[in-house]
Amino acid sequence: MTTFRFQALKETLNRKPVEFTEPAKHSESFGINVFSENSMRQYLTKEAYNGVMSAMTKGTKIDRKIADQVASAMKEWAMAKGVSHYTHWFQPLTGGTAEKHDAFFEPTEGGNAIERFGGNELVQQEPDASSFPNGGIRNTFEARGYTAWDPTSPAFVYGTTLCIPTIFVAYTGEALDNKTPLLRALQAIDKHATAVAKYFDKNVTKVNASLGWEQEYFLIDKALAISRPDIIMTGRTLLGHSSAKGQQLDDHYFGSIPQRAMNFMRELEYECMKLGIPVKTRHNEVAPNQFELAPIYEEANLAVDHNSLLMDVMGRIASKHNFKLLLHEKPFAGINGSGKHNNWSLSTNTGVNLLAPGKTPMRNLEFLTFFINTIKAIHEYEELMRAGIASASNDHRLGANEAPPAIISVFIGEQLTKVLKELEGVTNGKLSPQEKTDLKLNVVGKIPEIMLDNTDRNRTSPFAFTGNKFEYRAVGSLANCANPMTILNSIVAKQLKDFKIEVDKLIASKELKKDEAIFNVLREYIKESRDILFEGNGYGQAWEDEAAKRGLSNNKTTPIALRAKIAKKTIDLYDELEVMSKVEIEARHEIELDEYSLRIQIEGRVLGDIALNHVIPTAVNYQNVLIENVTGLKDVFESEFETIAKEQLELIKAISGHISGITIKVKAMVEERKKANVMEDVEQKAITYCDKVKPYFDEIRYHCDKLELMVDDEKWPLAKYREMLFTR
Repeated sequence: MTTFRFQALKETLNRKPVEFTEPAKHSESFGINVFSENSMRQYLTKEAYNGVMSAMTKGTKIDRKIADQVASAMKEWAMAKGVSHYTHWFQPLTGGTAEKHDAFFEPTEGGNAIERFGGNELVQQEPDASSFPNGGIRNTFEARGYTAWDPTSPAFVYGTTLCIPTIFVAYTGEALDNKTPLLRALQAIDKHATAVAKYFDKNVTKVNASLGWEQEYFLIDKALAISRPDIIMTGRTLLGHSSAKGQQLDDHYFGSIPQRAMNFMRELEYECMKLGIPVKTRHNEVAPNQFELAPIYEEANLAVDHNSLLMDVMGRIASKHNFKLLLHEKPFAGINGSGKHNNWSLSTNTGVNLLAPGKTPMRNLEFLTFFINTIKAIHEYEELMRAGIASASNDHRLGANEAPPAIISVFIGEQLTKVLKELEGVTNGKLSPQEKTDLKLNVVGKIPEIMLDNTDRNRTSPFAFTGNKFEYRAVGSLANCANPMTILNSIVAKQLKDFKIEVDKLIASKELKKDEAIFNVLREYIKESRDILFEGNGYGQAWEDEAAKRGLSNNKTTPIALRAKIAKKTIDLYDELEVMSKVEIEARHEIELDEYSLRIQIEGRVLGDIALNHVIPTAVNYQNVLIENVTGLKDVFESEFETIAKEQLELIKAISGHISGITIKVKAMVEERKKANVMEDVEQKAITYCDKVKPYFDEIRYHCDKLELMVDDEKWPLAKYREMLFTR
């Protein structure tokens, strides 16, 4: 056995779980490192507290006097927890988070020093923005960018640093982050959903979009991961033969959690509690060494921040427990990849979930209004929804008999399908008293009853209604939730805006009363949106054929899917809602295409390096051993040599064939990379990487994986699937 792999396995097998003692009650530690409302009540003056709360709930501006008071209180609170530095914590267009730490320490005259943190430092900073993706918004030498405090997401202490959630914008005002467009989209959904909700309750003054994400991930031993350059450099295995046992027996799913993983989870949950991340659920997922955690629902902006923070915390805690955390959507071939289901709903300041039926026909008409408008929005912008979950890593997962296909459809269940069909048959125009009574009592009024038996989920659907929310199942595990949430909230806001215009027009004509106008518009929406509804198996070829007949898009690769983000329809949408300007849209499109090319480029380089510098030398060394063995056989069994050495000769020949195959394919891949690298058009470059470079990955892998089966196990340098997935 090669020394490195042997040492990694030995270290793994001898490793004892890192013990962790958690508090008896998580509720006692929840939010202790968050500058929450309770903390603000303790440390802020009444004036400052009211100012911050008004900014959080109403979007009002905080004046400089209040900002100074808040900054002073934050510093006092943080320093009591041992904090020495502060940072504006933001989410640039890299997909991760960013932070630049500054000390509270400040020298004064006479060789003394004090801790200082004022309103200026709280509200705004100017980090160097030159190395963050900008999509051509400004030149590299124009490095100025600004971070600005987002008071709707509370500050928190992480380690010895006070972290202040912020937006990140260019000197010229364009958003350079994921948070800013999300906040604008949330403002839009609040405005237009509130306007529609007032049809049913005049007391509604605010609508919040909520998000509950489900984070799937893999844990493998750190020592084994280090023996795999592909995992370290790309987050996934670019080669490796499938283990004889994978997930066929379904014995890992919801099974007993391994002790090492449990200790990791317990410490992770404790850290999450302190940071105010309300994690609730943990369990084994389908694939070996795959797990999931999920929180209680939160307001969408805070939920996005918490998920971004969680991914960072997970990696640190995993390393402490001698694990390598894998968030890639498809780290292992042949077994399930990882997603991040985004459960989305809308709720009012009066405590009503707008996507849950109620006890009265009026409440259920409100439910149907938001339910049908959401379906209509998905139908109108299904290509944009697909673009919202597009990435080089998620392309491996979508449609792979484990995740929804690249075709966007909506699952609502058999019973609600029947309800929509009945509504579709509603009389056009005025309703007679009997029709109105029958409709409200027999169709709308009975929705809560039918919902009791209609809560099953279609796991093959990318966007499914699950009782009181929609589940956006196609989001990848590595994704920042802000991107899909910006799209979803924007398209629903636009749809609700259009809906209200249509209803008000019918009411203003004095031909129809409010309820009749609502029913008439919803009736037309059901007819217009029926093609997006699908209740069957989304994994099969039959659905691809049916979807094509319906005119639904099937954009299987990221470069093609991303075109929807710069379509005129999308630009008009974001411009109308003031979510993003055309410049910001085009910049993001360029950044995502460039990221796609770079990720495929890196994977190609890593795969070529492993194949040429690890696999081939190992195969040649083993082949030399076989040749030496065959030479000895020939000396001993000269007359019977061809019969006795037949298998060895065939193995030597097969190894030579695979070595030749690797060499030829790697050279061809490199040539295609060279062609792609000189292309100036970012889309054409991404398409070339997708269509010309990436196909070589499977061909090179085929030869490498065959050699893994042929070469002496003790000589193979890379940790194998069976070791990474089944060594506890």
